[in-house]
Amino acid sequence: MLTNKNYEIAVCGGGFAGVSAALSASRLGKKVVLFEKEYMLGGLGTAGLITIYLPICDGLGKQVSFGIAEELLKLSIKYGYEDLYPDNWLDGVGTKTEKDKRYEVQYNPQVCAILMEKLLIENGVDIMYGSYVIDAEVLNGKIDNLTVVNKSGQTKYYIKSVVDATGDCDVAKFSSAPTEEYEQKNVLAAWYYSIVDGKYDLHKRGLADLPKEELVGRPPVKHLVDKRFSGLDGEELSEMVTLSHNEIFNNFLNKRKSDKDFIVTMPTIPLVRMTRKIVGEYTLKYNEMHTYFEDSIGMVSNWKVRGPIYEVPFTTLYNGKVKNLICAGRCTSVDQRLWDVMRVIPCCVITGQAAGTASALTDDFSTLDIKKLQKVLVDNGVKLHEFDL
Repeated sequence: MLTNKNYEIAVCGGGFAGVSAALSASRLGKKVVLFEKEYMLGGLGTAGLITIYLPICDGLGKQVSFGIAEELLKLSIKYGYEDLYPDNWLDGVGTKTEKDKRYEVQYNPQVCAILMEKLLIENGVDIMYGSYVIDAEVLNGKIDNLTVVNKSGQTKYYIKSVVDATGDCDVAKFSSAPTEEYEQKNVLAAWYYSIVDGKYDLHKRGLADLPKEELVGRPPVKHLVDKRFSGLDGEELSEMVTLSHNEIFNNFLNKRKSDKDFIVTMPTIPLVRMTRKIVGEYTLKYNEMHTYFEDSIGMVSNWKVRGPIYEVPFTTLYNGKVKNLICAGRCTSVDQRLWDVMRVIPCCVITGQAAGTASALTDDFSTLDIKKLQKVLVDNGVKLHEFDL
């Protein structure tokens, strides 16, 4: 039975981008529903056990990402950290030069997921777990309603604005907005936690990949399997998960030969990094570090290299073909090489905060007054331009 419900804003996907978007929109007084197909928030950062909140600084002493990006970093370690505690940033101990710790942490995934859930509920967000969009009806250039499926069956949600934080740009695809797939595809990964002699350990199996431009002149990287995965096919994803489980089990058996290794948790979702993204009004390019953009909605750093700072243009978050759809997280409009930089948690949160804020201000992103959006972001702690640092 198909039932109907109404909200002002639908956030599709409950990873760090979706959490940031829902939080920012609800704080501006909007009625927000968040759809998450799993039963915990955080996406790869929790259910996937990729538990490293990568740097919100440039590696040379400047903090780059602010607002909710810093709020969630501190939230993730509120009850203790696992590793990578930056005492130079959080406690003022030591210096912040190119030789010192960057502003990043490693956190407990389960605690982080619960804390984000509590934060959203406290701010009035309705969370729908086990729920995902299967269709979007577009009328006169805007999404009129989303068809969502869960244990109750199919429900039509009538909304004013939609944030696509699915990670796979699913809503954009359903609404016929222009999208692009990741050409290089994904390598197999199999991260898991174990306990050895009373001490836990995060085993980072696989995911050591580089964009093809960065592979030139380097020795070949050995991956867990030779096959790569698009992350957009059901049978392929099932194969990927099976292979991941097999890798975890074999590594566990191998370690048992020398110690009393005991698996305590493994990923409950496929470890897919990049799949599909929006083709926005503007596409941010890898070589545009330290470039001023008048419509910047915040800044991010390069987690792999110290130094680069990117201002993120608002026009990378939407395509005017679908006026009330905006993207956040790893499916914003960047070139193929920059994608590997923009997919990580701080970048997801920065774009999420901007997307959620914009959706609270308008249902037509192509006509939004960028100065008004920027003022709200600045009032909520975001720094927009490199000269603001």
